[in-house]
Amino acid sequence: MIPEKGTTVEKNDVQKDKYGSFALFDIEHFLRGLLRNWYWFVFMFGLGYTISWIYGKYYAQSIYASNLSLSVSNSTASYFTPNQSINFIWGQGGNQDGVYLKKMLLSRSHNEFLVKELGLFVNYQTKGILKSTYLDKDDSPVFLEVDKKHLQQVNYPITIVPKRGGMYEIVLPSEGESRNLYSYQSEGFQYIDRYAKPANKAIKINEWFTTPNLRFRLIPNPNATTIRLENIIVNLNTVNDAVNSIVSSIGVDFDKEINTIMIITKTGYNLNGTVSFLNKSVSELQKKRYADKNTVDKNTDLYLKGSLTAIRKKLDSSAEVLNYLKTTEKLYDIKDRDEKSLQRIKDLESKKADLLSKMNSLNSIRNTIETQNFDKMISTNAAGFEDGLFSASVSELKALYLKRRELASIYTPNSEPMKEINRLINDAKTSSSGSLRNYYTVYTTEINRIDQQVGEANSELLTYPEKQRKYLDAERGYNMIEATYNSLLSRQNESQMRLATNQSDVTVIDPAKNLGQPPIGPNVKGTKMAIIGGLLSLPFLIILVGGLLDNKIRNIKELLSATRIPLLGVVGSNNNENMLTVLDHPKSSISESFRGIRANVRFLANEDDKSKVILVTSSVGGEGKTYVSINLASVLGLGDKKTILLGMDLRKPKIFGDFKIDNKNGISNYLTGEVSIDEIINKTTIPNLDVATSGPIPPNPSELLMSDKNIQFIEALKERYDFIIIDSPPVGLVADSYELMKHSDANIYVVRHEYTEKYMLKMITEKYHEGDIKHLGIVYNDYVTKQGYGYGYGYGYGYGYGYGYGYFDEDKNYKEPLLIKIRNKVKSILNR
Repeated sequence: MIPEKGTTVEKNDVQKDKYGSFALFDIEHFLRGLLRNWYWFVFMFGLGYTISWIYGKYYAQSIYASNLSLSVSNSTASYFTPNQSINFIWGQGGNQDGVYLKKMLLSRSHNEFLVKELGLFVNYQTKGILKSTYLDKDDSPVFLEVDKKHLQQVNYPITIVPKRGGMYEIVLPSEGESRNLYSYQSEGFQYIDRYAKPANKAIKINEWFTTPNLRFRLIPNPNATTIRLENIIVNLNTVNDAVNSIVSSIGVDFDKEINTIMIITKTGYNLNGTVSFLNKSVSELQKKRYADKNTVDKNTDLYLKGSLTAIRKKLDSSAEVLNYLKTTEKLYDIKDRDEKSLQRIKDLESKKADLLSKMNSLNSIRNTIETQNFDKMISTNAAGFEDGLFSASVSELKALYLKRRELASIYTPNSEPMKEINRLINDAKTSSSGSLRNYYTVYTTEINRIDQQVGEANSELLTYPEKQRKYLDAERGYNMIEATYNSLLSRQNESQMRLATNQSDVTVIDPAKNLGQPPIGPNVKGTKMAIIGGLLSLPFLIILVGGLLDNKIRNIKELLSATRIPLLGVVGSNNNENMLTVLDHPKSSISESFRGIRANVRFLANEDDKSKVILVTSSVGGEGKTYVSINLASVLGLGDKKTILLGMDLRKPKIFGDFKIDNKNGISNYLTGEVSIDEIINKTTIPNLDVATSGPIPPNPSELLMSDKNIQFIEALKERYDFIIIDSPPVGLVADSYELMKHSDANIYVVRHEYTEKYMLKMITEKYHEGDIKHLGIVYNDYVTKQGYGYGYGYGYGYGYGYGYGYFDEDKNYKEPLLIKIRNKVKSILNR
């Protein structure tokens, strides 16, 4: 990167702003960091794979699902089997049976019955060395039957260990006994007195195991089990917890093409358990549907018979009145009858009669709900409507009333369980009453509309004589009663037909089966990928964050691109105990690097007969400017050039130690007039190399360096030497070097690999491109690579090609001192 002499590059403002600006993120360094730390990724992958394997093998509890599909018939209707369209609910064609059935399948009353019927509050498990497995009840060789009259401790694992001779050892936990016990009769908790820890005991089949907190016995499984279990762990749950767990695991959907087909799904830890529960649940639902339909249709038939009897009497009475008018008043033949108006009135009053009959049925349904006499409930068909939501709310209300009667025998009226059941009853009553009010409103509105139309038609009959109007009124009354009678008779025929042909309208299409379905969860593969990916991301994120926060120079290409300052050479890492690398190891790769720097410096300095003043500086201390100064001076001295090295870093003298020179008298003494110039010049082992050390640290180093005497000192040395190497203070700390650069022929700026901060180069770069500093070049120091010689960027300049150890003879035989070896080892570990 040494430009030819006389080359001038015009720089605009945009270019100047870019000088000294480094990229926020060094992608190349980041990628190298990933490759350098490959073993962490291998380790994390192995660790993640091991963890995920252990999780999937010993800890993941498989979740299974079984399905059952059934068809809901629309051919029958009763109070509990509504069949009108529910497009507004499901967003598709269907019938309101779906509303009721779904609510029934998910209702507490239905599932509570199943929990108690199947004993689902008793859960079975078996435990291996690491993993517990959930069992279906039928997988256990024995069943645990609790004494429901005895208080029981729930969530208290009971271990049953099979022994010889048909005995089973009951092993209880070493701790965890509770005084707050559960009653399966009242479904509530009660406190008992303190008791001693129950002891383990071996019992036989059908023998009661009794402790203060437990009472149960073991009964044999009537079906032979194929699984041999070392232990069975039983946990008792409350009925409420068991119901809530089951309801949360049930899903009900409708087929997308045929919406009268329901698909019921049950999930659980055991496939056999989900299969048996679904089949039992639907079987009980079919029985309940059939019983409900029969009960409601019988009630409806009785209700309609009573209504028909009453309306028949009214019809007979009305017929007598009409016959009397015909025979006595001779009004059966009215001239000029307006048959069109009369027929219109007859039709309207027939509709009104039908609506009034339906409203009477509504009143009957409302009274049944208010009096809680659900055994007398009639079908909503008698009231002219079918509403699945209403039917479901009434069914739930009936179950809640039964539940309240059970709780009332145990709890006081102001207890929390009673308050909760009353709240649920009020919610169900509000729902059902709201539906009835809606139908009352519809019927009342329609009757008012009919009355208005009848009134309009009556106005057309006012022209008839009084006797004729009397006959027409009697005839209209008879027709209205007759229409009501016919409407009730028609509904009675429908009710009797349903009663005669009643059967369950729930047909199972595909029962639930154990077909060896694989588990639906957990997603072991996804969890495995998440664990491995998460662990792999840790080193990736650490390296990424480190790269984002890192502000050190690590990339020669980026350094040159950002600064646009010529590169004089690259120097490898110094592994010697001192800084005299060129003197102690003249055939090493580092010595060859300094020879390349010596050759390149001539491109910076003016070519004339005067001495070359070369100033060496850096951003801060520790970057190697003194090391570069010493070895560059050594190379020049060995090249038969009379050279002097000046230690002008008056604040931090260093040079004297390596050359074993007394620093009692130095440049600071000369500039203060204490000694002569000859007294501070020291000879070295190289005949052509002299050294002037800094001397004692003065109180005013800046004033001394910028004094006229110092300039005169440099000018006097030019008469004696071919090259003057100035080891100057760092420019990032003080401004002394900038003043000295005005009197130098070439300036070397030392940048240390992975040490120099990027922001430190901003000022020197700006001054160089603004023309304040001339003849400036960079030496890249302490660069270590594992790629052989050459720093791998493809420049091909030829300088610094040997800093990779092993190329030169002395490097092959070089052995690091013990302390240096330890230092480099620690440094490599910290760099990782």
